[in-house]
Amino acid sequence: MDYLSLKQIIVDQKEELKSVFEKEKIIDREVLNKYSAILKSGLIKVITGPRRAGKSILCYQLLKTKNFAYINFDDENLAGLKTEDLNVVLKAFYEIYKEPKFILLDEVQNIEKWELFVNRLKRQGFNLVVTGSNAKLLSKELATHLTGRHFSLELYPFSFREFLQFRDLKYQREYFTTKETALIKKELENFLSGGGFPESLKEPNPKRYLSSLYSTILTKDTILSHKIRHIKTMQEFANYLISNFSCKVTFNKLKNIFSLKSTHTAQDYLHFLEECYLIFLIERFSFKAKEKIIAPRKVYAIDTGIINVVSFSGSKNIGRLYENLVAIELMRRKTLSPSLEIYYWQDYSAKEVDFVLKEGPRIKQLIQVCYDIENYDTKIRKLKSLIKAGREIKAGSSNLLVITSDYEGEEKFDNKTIKFIPLWKWLLE
Repeated sequence: MDYLSLKQIIVDQKEELKSVFEKEKIIDREVLNKYSAILKSGLIKVITGPRRAGKSILCYQLLKTKNFAYINFDDENLAGLKTEDLNVVLKAFYEIYKEPKFILLDEVQNIEKWELFVNRLKRQGFNLVVTGSNAKLLSKELATHLTGRHFSLELYPFSFREFLQFRDLKYQREYFTTKETALIKKELENFLSGGGFPESLKEPNPKRYLSSLYSTILTKDTILSHKIRHIKTMQEFANYLISNFSCKVTFNKLKNIFSLKSTHTAQDYLHFLEECYLIFLIERFSFKAKEKIIAPRKVYAIDTGIINVVSFSGSKNIGRLYENLVAIELMRRKTLSPSLEIYYWQDYSAKEVDFVLKEGPRIKQLIQVCYDIENYDTKIRKLKSLIKAGREIKAGSSNLLVITSDYEGEEKFDNKTIKFIPLWKWLLE
């Protein structure tokens, strides 16, 4: 690519990012303070997350008071950019930004051998922020070339707290008035339906936007990135997993459903979708490492809005949507507490607890999600499983929680105290 064309693209991208920040509605993300503190470190900051989760805007918020150079490699005008062109990128940076102290490389996984360029920039004394939409493509190179010289950070779509902030719904954190409660519960319905991708909240047709986003992630970050030959099978595979959110899956079952050559292919396909942040998997809790490996995993979609455009039955499975939303929030909280481990629990008689939270050697909390708490049989089944799991894995009696649609309180069950909290209130904690 010739120098003048590349320079013009970088200038245009600079103005476009600044324009978006000035003209669009922007809120401070919850990770901003923590990531701002990390910015002072000389280590490379690598921010991953799904496309359109707001990584570029977050980085601009982090760097807006700094003299920083910027290039977005996910630009069709840069489609022909080669590894050898990266020196020309640096030359353009010097001319456009004079003496930048920080460099932001956006969607860097689109360039081969990017990690060598990043390493060289670090040796030259630049403070680097790198973003990408494929965790595996980044982590592989990071592990090889940048070991011990980087922070791995993540950004998810809006939390419910951020969603309410974006919608200008203010509330008292100490208590909730009747009006606030009603408004928040109504917004929870919107959040469950449309999800938390920032751009979808600005679109007149959010479902069309989310459908296009899903297709883009699946095509660019899975099929093209991994050179998938059986494209239709990969598409059906992804649709099946998104439609079976909050359910258990095994490699062997997936192999049989899609007539794949081996369980290794099913495993690869599953991990490809996990790497590009379309789904994430939660393992069964066990004190034995082998049992964790061979047990079924539970699959969750990255966003409930994505579920509702892919799965025809999404809105009907409100209980599973609740569980998926809790899973996303737990993963989001994990970004601020990296030592947090998230599992589900199941025994030989199929008693199940939706989430086991572990921090270090300690079981922090057991969580059941129960939308239909008014159903006596459902409630008793959930509580019995919670009690049994608590005894088996020695969870403290004060750490038993049931997330409900509306019910709040504490109850004694089998000599244990169980706390109940509505989903909307838990999401605002």
